[in-house]
Amino acid sequence: MSEEFKDRNGVEEGEASFAELFEQYSEGGGDTLNVGDKVSGTVIQVGESAIFVDTGTKLDGIVEREEMLDDEGNCTVKEGDVVELYVVGSDSGGIKLSRALSGIGGMAMLEEAKAGRLPVEGKVDSTCKGGFIVTVMQHRAFCPVSQIDNRFVENAEDYVGKTLEFLITKLEQRGRNIVVSRRDLLERESAESTAAFVSETKVGDVIEGTVTRLAPFGAFVEIMPGLDGLVHISQLSHARVGHPEEAVSVGQRVSAKIVGIEQTGKADKLKISLSMKELAQDPWDTLSATFAEGDKVTGKVVRLADFGAFVEIAPGVDGLVHVSEMSYTKRVNKPADFVSEGQQVAVKIKSIDPETRRIGLSMKDAEGDPWMEVVEKYRPGQRVQGVVEKQEQFGIFIQLEPGITGLLPKSVLARSENPAAFEKLHSGDTVEVVIGEVKAAERKISLTTGDAREDGDWKQFAPAKQTVAAPSGMGMLGTKLQEALNKKK
Repeated sequence: MSEEFKDRNGVEEGEASFAELFEQYSEGGGDTLNVGDKVSGTVIQVGESAIFVDTGTKLDGIVEREEMLDDEGNCTVKEGDVVELYVVGSDSGGIKLSRALSGIGGMAMLEEAKAGRLPVEGKVDSTCKGGFIVTVMQHRAFCPVSQIDNRFVENAEDYVGKTLEFLITKLEQRGRNIVVSRRDLLERESAESTAAFVSETKVGDVIEGTVTRLAPFGAFVEIMPGLDGLVHISQLSHARVGHPEEAVSVGQRVSAKIVGIEQTGKADKLKISLSMKELAQDPWDTLSATFAEGDKVTGKVVRLADFGAFVEIAPGVDGLVHVSEMSYTKRVNKPADFVSEGQQVAVKIKSIDPETRRIGLSMKDAEGDPWMEVVEKYRPGQRVQGVVEKQEQFGIFIQLEPGITGLLPKSVLARSENPAAFEKLHSGDTVEVVIGEVKAAERKISLTTGDAREDGDWKQFAPAKQTVAAPSGMGMLGTKLQEALNKKK
C-alpha cells in the first residue's frame, strides 16, 4: 500500500484515499478500473518478489509473488497464464492487485472493502455461539455458521485455524461490530462459474475436477471454483460400490463425463450429473477373453434375493447362483441361510449370455458332486454308520455323509428282530445300518437293519426234516420192515 501521510488537519490520507491516487495514475490509461474490480489478465513476467499482469490498461498490474505460492512455497503461475485478481490500489509502479485484502488496515480500508465488496483475508480463530470468531486486518469479526460455507457445515471445528476469504457485510461502531460472510463470496464465484460453464460446456463433454465431498449417495466434484457436479454412486465404477470411499477420496483429481445439466429454481444454480463409469472400459467387452463356460472362479456375494445370490466374479460383472445350485450337501430354502453379502465363494460358470448380460453360476458344481463316487464307496451288505435326518411314515432318512442320504423303509423295519430300537430314534442320533441297494443315477440308496428276514427266504430258517418213503399200501408195518431192511444194508 502507499505510504501514509497527513494533510493540514492531520487526517490519514494514505488509508482513506488510495482509490483517488489510483484514479490519478490511471488518467488516460484506457478503460477505468476501480478498487474492488475483478481483473482477468495474462501474466507477463514472474519476478523474484512480484508478478506482473497485463490489465488491459496502460498500467500493468502488480501482485506480490508470495500471494501466488502454494503450501510448499512453489509459484503456482507462469508467464502466459490467465489469472483473476482484485484491484486493491495503485502507486507509481502500476495497479496493485491481490487475491484479497490482508494485513493491517484502518477503518477507511475496511469501509472501502465493504463498499466495493472486495474480498478480505480472515483467519478463523475459534467457534462461538452461532458461528465463528474471525480476525480481519487485526480486527475481530463475527461470521455466522450459515455464512462460513455454501453447503451444510457438518463439523464447525474443521474451519478453525484456516485463513479464508470473506466479504464484509456489516461494519458498525467504528469497527467494533464487524460481520463477514464467506458464503456470499462463494455464491458470487458460483454465479460467475455457472455463467462460464453454461456458455462453454454441453452434455457429453469430459471434464476434470477435484473430489470435494463424499456422501452415501455419491461424490461431489468441483469443476471450477464455486461449481460442483455429482457423480452418483452408481456412476463411480462398473464395479459394484457400497460406499463412494471405496472408489474415490477427497482431494483426488478425477475425469468424468457430463451426463446431465439441469437448471434448478435459482437462475444461477445448476444440477450437474457426472459419470466416471462411462469413461472406463466396459468389462463385458473383454469378458470372452477372460471367462469361459466351465471355468471355476472365486467371487464376492453382492446381493441376495429369494431365488438366489448374485456373485461378482470381476469388477462390474455379476452372475446368479440359483438357490438350486448352492449345495449338494445341504437343503437350501433361503439363500440367506447359506451365504451372506460380502462373503467370498467358489463358483463354476455354467452359462454366459453376452447379449442379455447374464451369467449362470453354480456353487455346488465348484464344490463337487458327492454322488459321483457313491458306487465305489458304498456296496450292498456293507455296514456303515449314519445320522438320522428325520422319521417319515414310509421310513427313516439317514445321512451317510454330507450330501448322501439313504432310506431305511418301514417294510424292512417290520421284518427286523428289534424294530422298536429303530422306531425310537430321533434326528441327530447315530445308528448302524447295512447298505441294501445303490442306485447312483437316481441318487437313491436303500438301507437295511442287517437282521431283517427277506420275503421268499423263510425256508432257510425252517428246521431240516428227514423223510423215508414207505412202500405204497403197506402202512405202519411196511414202514418198520423197510427201516429194518435199511439197517441190514
